[in-house]
Amino acid sequence: MNQRATDAKPDVLRDAYAGSGVLVTGGLGFIGSNLARRLVDLDAKVLLVDNLSPESGGNLHNISGIEDRVRLNVSDVRDEATMRHLVQGQDYLFNLAGQTSHGESMRLPYLDLDINGRGQLSILEACRHSNPEIKIVFASTRQLYGKPQYLPVDESHPINCPDVNAINKLSAEWYHLLYHNAYGIRSSVLRLTNTYGPGMRVKDAKQMFLGVWVRLLVEGKSLQVFGDGTQVRDFNYVDDVVEAVLLAGALNEADAEVFNLGAADPTSLEDVAQMVIDCNDGGEYRIVPFPGDRKAIDIGDYYGDYTKIKSSLGWEPKVALRDGLDLTLAYYKEHGNRYWTNE
Repeated sequence: MNQRATDAKPDVLRDAYAGSGVLVTGGLGFIGSNLARRLVDLDAKVLLVDNLSPESGGNLHNISGIEDRVRLNVSDVRDEATMRHLVQGQDYLFNLAGQTSHGESMRLPYLDLDINGRGQLSILEACRHSNPEIKIVFASTRQLYGKPQYLPVDESHPINCPDVNAINKLSAEWYHLLYHNAYGIRSSVLRLTNTYGPGMRVKDAKQMFLGVWVRLLVEGKSLQVFGDGTQVRDFNYVDDVVEAVLLAGALNEADAEVFNLGAADPTSLEDVAQMVIDCNDGGEYRIVPFPGDRKAIDIGDYYGDYTKIKSSLGWEPKVALRDGLDLTLAYYKEHGNRYWTNE
């Protein structure tokens, strides 16, 4: 049952999700699996959907320990017939499925369009025909702002998509808002920044560079910092992102709204490299020139203004970057062999 922030009690999330049917697309991925763990703790009835493609972030180890408390359907969100069946009886849909690599979107633009464009319409059409009462939270990206004209970037900042992925994510945002306005399917959008933590993809940089840095450190290898290292970014530990997603689902103020996430401690890439090395008690990094394909879509300094979501939903990040890096490194030192290669 949705509530308003002004009426929210300390147990607002349990009130919303206990006993509720919750579908998570991309449920074996990084954010989806961490969300599933939190939902299980809230006594929700959780259904995970993931296609387990080697090119995506899905990993069965991500739900280790909660396998018997969730249901899993291995399928593709582009299969509308299957999605029409799966959305039936669900109260919430956390829409986290998608192709996340900005570089891959430039190399394989039609695939990105198929996954992040047609795939989103498939989900929304399934809801329109089989469960228009469902509440949807869609995970978008801060990349669609492009190179910032001012900092911090708020939701009124001009859109200037620097790559195919950003364009398709923007169209998916509008699909969700359109279906809210035209069909009454309650939807809200979160523009995520650099999310990190246990369960993130670390075998390559298709999700974000920090995952590769963690793997290289655990393997005793040198890090590469592209550019001059002064580029500033903001980072959110995955537990904070999960909290934002849950609040957006539970509270009516999120309906038909777009929210930036962000952090109170934006940090230069060189400082992040040194910080993660310090957390590891050793390592080294090198400043290297940008590869041409990455330089073409780099956005320079970026950090977001999360005033809107703090004011509307009461969300703000709680985990400092250093603390989150400590937790992340500890996780991969113990479980890294589950993530270095495809299952």
